[in-house]
Parts: sequence; C-alpha cells; structure tokens
Amino acid sequence: MSAAVENPPAPAPPGPPRSAVRSLSRLWPYVRPVRARVGTAALVAVVASCTGLVIPLALKWIIDGPVAARDTAGVWWGGALLLVIGVAEAALFGLRRWLVARPLAGVEASMRADLFAHLQRLPVAFHDRWASGQLLSRATTDLQLLRLFLAFPLTFLFVNSVTILVGCAILLVQEWTLGLVLLAPVVPLVALCAMFEKRYALVARTAQDQVGDLTTVVEEAVLGIRIIKGFGRHRSQARAFRALSDRLRGTELHKARLLATVWGLILTLPELALGTALVLGTVQVADGALSAGTLVAFLSTALALRWPVESIGFLLAMSNEAATAADRYFEVLDEPVPAEPVPDRSRPGAAAGARTETETGLRFSGVRFRYPDADPAAGPVLDGVDLHVASGETVALVGATGSGKTTLTALVPRLHEVTAGRITLDGTDTATLPRAEVRALVAVAFEEPTLFSASVRENIVMGAPDATDEEVWRALRVAQAEGFVSALPRGLDTQVGEQGLSLSGGQRQRLALARAVAGRPRFLVLDDPLSALDVHTEAKVEAALREVLATTTALVVAHRPSTVLLADRVALLSQGRVTAVGTHRELSAASAEYRRLMSGDGSPTTMSAEDEGER
Repeated sequence: MSAAVENPPAPAPPGPPRSAVRSLSRLWPYVRPVRARVGTAALVAVVASCTGLVIPLALKWIIDGPVAARDTAGVWWGGALLLVIGVAEAALFGLRRWLVARPLAGVEASMRADLFAHLQRLPVAFHDRWASGQLLSRATTDLQLLRLFLAFPLTFLFVNSVTILVGCAILLVQEWTLGLVLLAPVVPLVALCAMFEKRYALVARTAQDQVGDLTTVVEEAVLGIRIIKGFGRHRSQARAFRALSDRLRGTELHKARLLATVWGLILTLPELALGTALVLGTVQVADGALSAGTLVAFLSTALALRWPVESIGFLLAMSNEAATAADRYFEVLDEPVPAEPVPDRSRPGAAAGARTETETGLRFSGVRFRYPDADPAAGPVLDGVDLHVASGETVALVGATGSGKTTLTALVPRLHEVTAGRITLDGTDTATLPRAEVRALVAVAFEEPTLFSASVRENIVMGAPDATDEEVWRALRVAQAEGFVSALPRGLDTQVGEQGLSLSGGQRQRLALARAVAGRPRFLVLDDPLSALDVHTEAKVEAALREVLATTTALVVAHRPSTVLLADRVALLSQGRVTAVGTHRELSAASAEYRRLMSGDGSPTTMSAEDEGER
C-alpha cells in the first residue's frame, strides 16, 4: 500500500537557481484582480503601525511638559491622547484584516479551481506517474500556506520594514549617538537572515513533500481498508505510517531548530544594543546632556520596534514555506497539456475532420504505442496493430495478460496518443478531431468500474449529460441494474458513496456498463465488462447487451468464451500485434494460442453450433 510514496513525482525541469522572490512573484496574476484592496490594506497597516510610534512622542511631551510642570490637567489630557492613539491603531489593524479576508479567500479559490481544471486536462500518463496524495496536498495544504502568506507575511514584511525605517529616523532625530548604537546589529542580522533563508527553504520543501507522502498513505489505507483488514495487515500499515510520521516529525524538528536559532540571535542582538543604549542614555541624563522625557521616548520607540525586528525570522520562515508551496503548485500547473495534434496536411484528405477512408466503422492502421516513461530499451506495447471493425459490427479482442488489450482500447477515446499509425472513426483520423468530439462519439466501460461520490443518476449521466430519466432507466435495464437500483432507499437519487464501495463489485460494474450505453454511442469500447457478474446475471446482461451491440460499432475485450459469443468476429492480440482475425469457430480450429486462452473458462470445442448461432 505504501509503495506509492517511494515513487516521487517527476522533478521540476532545470532552470535558474531557486529564488523565493521569483517563486512568489508567480502569484501576481492571481493577486492582480484584488491588488487595490490588498494595497489599501498594506497602506492601512503601515499607518496603524506608524501610529504606534506616536505614543513615545506623546510620552515625551507628557514627561517633559505636564509631569515636569506638575500639571495634573495636562497629564489627564496626555492620557486621553494615548487612549485615542491606541484605539485608532487597533481600528486600523481591524480595517486591514477586513480588507484582505474576502479577496484572499477568492485568490485561494481561484488557484484551487485552476489546479483542478488543469489536472482534468492533463493526460492519463501524468496521473499514472504522480501519487494522488502529492496532488491532494498541493490543492489543500500548499494553497492554505499561500493564502496565509498573502494575508500576513507579504503585508507585514512591507509594513515592518517601513515601520523600522520610520522608527530609526525618529531615534536618530531624538539622539543620534544612541540611535547609532541601536542600528549596530543591522548588518549581522541581514547576513544571518540571508543564510537562514537558504537553509530553511530546503528543509521546508522536504517537509511539504513528506506531507504529500503521508497523505498518499492515508488515502490508500482508507480506500484499501477492506484489503488491509482482509489480510490482517493493519499492524504493518500502522508501522509504515508511523515511519513516515517519524520522518516528517524529524524534518519539522529540524525546521524548529533552525527557526529557534535564528530567532534567538534576532532577539539577542537587538536586546544587547538596547541594553547598551539604556546605560549610555542613563549616563547622559545624569550628566544633564539628555532630558528624562527624551530618554523615555527613545527607549519607548526602541521597544515599539522590538516586534517588527523580532518578527523578521518568523515572517521569513513563513515566506520560505510559501515559496516552496508556490514551487510545488506551479510544478503541476507547468505540466504541459498535450496540444491537439496538427494533422499532416501533406497527406491527401488529412485536413481536420476530413475523411481519409471510404469505409465506415473503427479502423486501426499500423498503430504503435510506447508509454512516455517506458524504458527506451524495451519494445513498444503495441507494434503495428491493423484491425478493422466494420460499422455495426462487434469484434472481441482476445489476448494473454500483458498483451496490450487495455492499452489498445484506451487509444480509441485518446486517453493516450498513438506513437505511430492512426485510428479512424468512420474514415476520419481521430488525431484530426478535438478530443471532446472523439469522446462524444466513443463510450467506454473499463474492467475496474469507477463510481463517484454522487447519486446513481449523476454517475449514469456522465455518459450522456442530457439523458432523461427514461433513458437512464433504459440503460439500467440493459445492464440488468434496474432491479437493485429500484430497491435502493432513494432510487436514482441514492448516493453510492466514495468509489461506490457501498455497492457490490457486480453492481458497480453494471452501473459502469449502464453509463457507457446511456447515450446510445456511435462507438462502444468495453474492457471485459462482465467479469464481476455471476453466471445468471451475466446471461441476462448478455441478452440485453446484444440489442445495444446490434446498433453500434463495438470493440470488446474478452477473457471468457461467453463474452466472445457476443461478437461477430474475434481478433487475437499477441506480442503487440493482431495475429489472427476470424469467427470463434475459425480461430478455435486454426489457432493453438486462441484455444489455449479460451480453455481457461472451458474448452471452446465444446461450444455447439447453436451457441455459435446465438451470436
């Protein structure tokens, strides 16, 4: 179960050295529509933060004025002034939060929608290569980190920088010698932060990838809970989960140690400077070179700058985590969606949508296919397949395990693109048609039926979006699913649950078959559609399916003689090629390989002429 985590996603393409600024700048297209509110929020936060710096100046006035003059009324007015400043500061920070909450939630939603839409457009080969948990963590955890970055670190890196500059200017104006003492740690702090940024970025990326691995294990364990319990593997799965958790825990502790180190230094250096300034300032007050109010204002200003300075490490850590989250997000978004192939116009009749053959039906012409990530030394899965399924004909595709039957059927709706050769539908090269048009012509039912967490109706109409309830029930009757669907608590509106696991394997397969035939497709591709059915249900489905097959062009992957009998002809796929085509009786007589394949479910020679005639 946990093996998937050992296969990491494809590495990012080589490019310039990683830069957190460059990574985060890619968020701009999403922020641009809300830049006015975000910018306004940043300015409001700057005003609020700088408002806090007015408090030390008010204290100086109170101490050097009313307090020194023993003016009680002036002290009360000074206290009221401090209250007004504090309330104004709090109100401005509240306004900032209100300004950014809604637009940044919209940014996150927009990014998540783009990611999901892109995942739907990416080829099957991409999803075969990537662990689902890695994709899930990018759509959830990483996007949350990016929203938090836009709401807090992005704003406050700017706000705190402005606040520090304004505060330093105030310090230098009040007493430039003490101001220089406080500014002494700036250079070592900048060098420290630069070093920290590089090390923390590596650890943050490792942690986020490990979260994806952990998500994959949890997802697989939940979906495969029946297998885990059935084989008593819950302890080994728990150990595998614990090992990944411990690895993630170690990485998070490493992050914590890095952050603690840099934060400790960021706190220590300014505190040393502040202590030095306090001693020097006290000496100056004792000598009469500096007023007490000025020293209080100076120290109050310095204390007001503690949070902007101390938060640098925290904000840089969050920014680096956001940068790695952005890298992970755009790794997926940068995956190219295969463009619609440009037809070879040098061939006669090869213009988009043009017919290149006179016959109708489904034809494979010299079709070769190799998986994109296959070992270059290995031969192609399909190596020159030639097969013609005439209009209205049903051809059964038979072959040994691993012969490429499922791969061949996946090429018809262009789930994969042929490496060489071509596939035509009614004489039109599928490579010259938009994928959406091809998939509107071709309906598929796979050996492993996949249902979604939706109602029975919603699962069926995926094959025919405009289907009426009458057409849905017709498809269910063909698949012999009408009875059990009627018995469900809410009929067509019953939720089938995640992956359809609330249903039996045969029920899921029948719903998948109903989905395929619901739209009365022009071409039908079935990958062993009856494998999970019992003998009696299989016979009923075959009888109903014959009516559907009589009005469509069908390619059916078959492993059993009973499924073969649905076909007009049989094609034997061997070593990546169609090596024999004929009726069941003809292949039984002429092909030893075919006889060997069919003998697994019963000797084909025992099928009577009446059985042959029922096709």
